[in-house]
Amino acid sequence: MSSQRSRLLVILFTVFIDLVGFGIVMPILPFYAQRFGVQGIGFGALVSAFSLMQFLATAFLGRLSDRVGRRPILLVTMLINLAGYVLFAFAGSYALLLLSRIVCGFAGGNISVAQAYMADITSPSERSRGMGALGAAFGVGFIVGPALGGLAHHYGGPAAPGLVAATLSLANFVSAWFILSESLAHEHRTHREMWDFGHLGAAFVNPRLRPLMIVWGLIPLAFSGYTVALPLYTKATFGWGEKELGYFFAVVGLTAAIVQGYVFGKLVRRLGERTMVRAGTVGMAVSIAAVPLLSSSTALYAWTIALAFSNSIASPALTGLVSIYAGPAQQGTVLGAAQAVSALGRMIGPSMFGTLYDLTSAPTAFLAEGGVMLAGALVTTALAPVSHVAATDSGPAPGT
Repeated sequence: MSSQRSRLLVILFTVFIDLVGFGIVMPILPFYAQRFGVQGIGFGALVSAFSLMQFLATAFLGRLSDRVGRRPILLVTMLINLAGYVLFAFAGSYALLLLSRIVCGFAGGNISVAQAYMADITSPSERSRGMGALGAAFGVGFIVGPALGGLAHHYGGPAAPGLVAATLSLANFVSAWFILSESLAHEHRTHREMWDFGHLGAAFVNPRLRPLMIVWGLIPLAFSGYTVALPLYTKATFGWGEKELGYFFAVVGLTAAIVQGYVFGKLVRRLGERTMVRAGTVGMAVSIAAVPLLSSSTALYAWTIALAFSNSIASPALTGLVSIYAGPAQQGTVLGAAQAVSALGRMIGPSMFGTLYDLTSAPTAFLAEGGVMLAGALVTTALAPVSHVAATDSGPAPGT
């Protein structure tokens, strides 16, 4: 195997492990939180803490790698990830559980460094293909993680999911140590401002981009609230445990992979990005609001497949609109702003809707999440018309 191919595989493995490590705890995290006596608010804080740290670390680690190189940042964050999942496996209190999510959230910010490494080692003509491969690794990790977490807990006990994630992180570190050479030459290193978020303000000031940025924030705001309310609701209503929730999230991920890998390209050529965003957002709003009305697990699966389908046509279409609305020299900056807004939505949503779930009721929480998603659908009516069909290559979905 060539050195170039080996390095590509290690970078793909890094992104895959990040998402497996994130997904592997999703089926068990709500039950861990309840074991320590916390409900929606405490569970929401665990999810929000991860997203907050990832939001901050993505910008910080990317700029730090511009100064010191990609390899040392990737290796150090892999070890931090390993430590975070060992801590998660043996957390004996809610405080330690929260600390483990903060540690892993920071380490998960290395996705920006992995993207930079991919850009360093690919030619301009191959770069879109390389970024598409990263998106595929992201999606596969999100599919594998929840199922692996639910099964590991079911057959191996409470510590097993954290130890599995730690073992994968260790394998990632060992492979990177021996295979990854530095990709950023000394003459290309820069000393940019480490905490510069000016691109966010610039995106919202632009009237053409403003509705797009709002939608990028509202979708993950509502969707992340749904991922907090759903485990609590399914345990109380259907008696679901870790294994059932693991299978459930795996079905969501598999649906997303099929739609984004095959169906989306065919639909967007016929309907266009704006229509796809609008239809997908309405579909998500209805699917989320319908949850309290469902009387069986089978009905919940059916509606959640509809939710995953809707999310999977809206999210890549939103990414495509970035490539249309932003000029060629601004696409990286605008997409970075969109991802940052998305991370903020994922940070705020869990705590906000977890609190609402605790203080009111499950139906109120799901209806509120559906209402936020419907507001996003209304904002899509302000999206500027496009004159051509954008490329369908997409990054991580805003909702996930």
